[in-house]
Amino acid sequence: MSSPTSFPRQYARTLRFSLGAPRSFAIAPDTSRVAFLRSSSGVDRAQQLWVLDLTVDPPVERLVADPRTLLGSEQEELSADERARRERSREGSGGIVAYAADQAVELAAFALSGRLFTASLTAGGVNELDVVGPVADPRPSPDGSLIAYVASGALRIVGADGDGDRSLVKPDGPDVTWGLAEFIAAEEMSRHRGYWWSPQGDRLLVARVDNAPVERWWIADPAQPDRRPTEVRYPKAGSANADVSLHLVGLDGDRETVEWGRAAFPYLARVHWSDGGVPIMLTQARSQRRQQTSSIDETSGVTSVLSTEQDPAWLELFTGVPAWTPNGALVDICDRDNARLLTLDGRAVTDATLHVRSVVGVVDDDVLITASAGSQARTAEIGEVHVYRVGSRRLQRVSGEPGVHTAVAAGTVMVLSSTTLHRPGQRSQVLRDGKQVADIRSLQDRPVITARPELLLAGELEIPCAVFLPSGGTPQRSRLPVLMDPYGGPHGQRVTASHDAHLTSQWLADQGFAVIVADGRGTPGRTRAWEKAVLNDLAGIPLDDQVAALHALAEQYPLDLDRVAIRGWSFGGYLAALAVLRRPDVFHAAVVGAPVTDQRLYDTHYKERYLGHPDEQPEVYAANSIVTDAGLSGAVEPHRPMMIIHGLADDNVVAAHTLRLSSALLAAGRPHEVLPLSGVTHMATQEQVAENLLRLQVDFLRRSLGLSR
Repeated sequence: MSSPTSFPRQYARTLRFSLGAPRSFAIAPDTSRVAFLRSSSGVDRAQQLWVLDLTVDPPVERLVADPRTLLGSEQEELSADERARRERSREGSGGIVAYAADQAVELAAFALSGRLFTASLTAGGVNELDVVGPVADPRPSPDGSLIAYVASGALRIVGADGDGDRSLVKPDGPDVTWGLAEFIAAEEMSRHRGYWWSPQGDRLLVARVDNAPVERWWIADPAQPDRRPTEVRYPKAGSANADVSLHLVGLDGDRETVEWGRAAFPYLARVHWSDGGVPIMLTQARSQRRQQTSSIDETSGVTSVLSTEQDPAWLELFTGVPAWTPNGALVDICDRDNARLLTLDGRAVTDATLHVRSVVGVVDDDVLITASAGSQARTAEIGEVHVYRVGSRRLQRVSGEPGVHTAVAAGTVMVLSSTTLHRPGQRSQVLRDGKQVADIRSLQDRPVITARPELLLAGELEIPCAVFLPSGGTPQRSRLPVLMDPYGGPHGQRVTASHDAHLTSQWLADQGFAVIVADGRGTPGRTRAWEKAVLNDLAGIPLDDQVAALHALAEQYPLDLDRVAIRGWSFGGYLAALAVLRRPDVFHAAVVGAPVTDQRLYDTHYKERYLGHPDEQPEVYAANSIVTDAGLSGAVEPHRPMMIIHGLADDNVVAAHTLRLSSALLAAGRPHEVLPLSGVTHMATQEQVAENLLRLQVDFLRRSLGLSR
């Protein structure tokens, strides 16, 4: 049906060109080696464990663990816990998708097909430990003598040599787990783990999760009627969350409960335990307008509040904070006067010229951050994210070329990973004292097309946009049909200075469209006010900004405003449905992928952050929903063609959203198409599905806009 070298086929086979790229770097404190994961090619889904040896010149890569060798002829099997962990982290590949190393980065532990393996990162060699399974999230103690892991909801421990496997804490109820992140933490807080070793390796902080209060939902596969539906615990907006507590657990199983006022601050968002100071935790109120950072006594579990924050809209969570520097300074990221700043012990050490995104490391007493241009957005830096080293008396930009950068560092060595707008793929440089000593090879496939976006700020609001025109050029005086291609919502920046992020938009443009990606208010990377403008309004403001961007760009590009379509997935799918239902005067067709149509059916932490509690603000939920109990919400004439796509195995945006939308459209007499994807979750990782979805969307758009093939 298609050429093996066609873009849709290549895009699907390479998992959006992510395969073959090195990732998950760990640098030995003595700077002698770097451990990382990488698959063997740009189409190989099996991640392998590698080490880069920096003691030789030039540095040499060495394969440590290959899942195919370890499993032999066996197929990889995933437990329910592991499958859920991968879905929450949007992990589409297989093999060794994660590992943890001891403090010296000499020993690695990983789970493969529910079995526990350890690998020597110095001498080489892999051992399988005979333990209770299926194994989830194994982590060595700092000295490498012990391995902790989760199996059947219990936190267990075993010697690195395989001796002494035993349970530290067992589930004390049918819905209880120890050492795993609950759904909300993994899906919305970016906390994917549930236990933390002490620096001395003599005890652990362990999260206990009781899912009994959470509603039971059932996800069936209609294509497999002989199979039981899958039970999931889903905390929809306004309903009960899991009961999460934290405990200090000794190696003998003795434990102390960490008390922090859970009634007022029920969300356990962050835990940090390092040599820099006592363990600390970040907890949030359910409203997410208040949060506190507290220290934890290592013996009693008693907590002391170190800092508190509040915000009339909501408080964001950031990667890498709170944390300690080696000299005991508290590292945090805070919003002050519409600027997002890095703070040490509450004192700002950056200013409004930078919009801090994350903390990626603490080296000596310097803090490594990623940041964008601040409130005075510079056109030359649209979509860029850079790495900076921040000290008490200096601010140094580490990344040089325009692009999107992140880093990992230890001692004098740093791995700087970079993507740029004009170079396909990812480059990972190893720097020592700021000078390059090696490149960690990327084995990514080279795309068969080249993305040619023009990044600019559109209209009075200066909305960041990427504009794509057909690669073959446009006939003079010819106006192009338009395809808006947004995500458009919180935590979803699409306008980035990164080539491969724009490949699908370019391919769509090459089918004869002018494609526009617009990051309106609510998207990240700009200012606090920009992100939080959507408080109580996830529908109107994002949609208004798509319209504003379209009309502003029509003054610069040959756009046919009588043929405008929109496509999107997840929040982008929600936005696409809103567009044709509420602004059919502007939008003439929509591809609606995995949309949230009833805001009451999405999870607590996400929806209540932006829309409040549904019992307190039911009118806000109704206004922001596409469908309510009364049917379509806010829809106006005329009817516009709509293709709705949804994975029936989606446990994030459940298929009920699409089914309710389809029912409401049918009741209103509005023609539409529904494409159900059997066995597909919120990520369409199956190769044939991912490939043909692109082709079917283009076919629908051409038909709907009256375009010839």
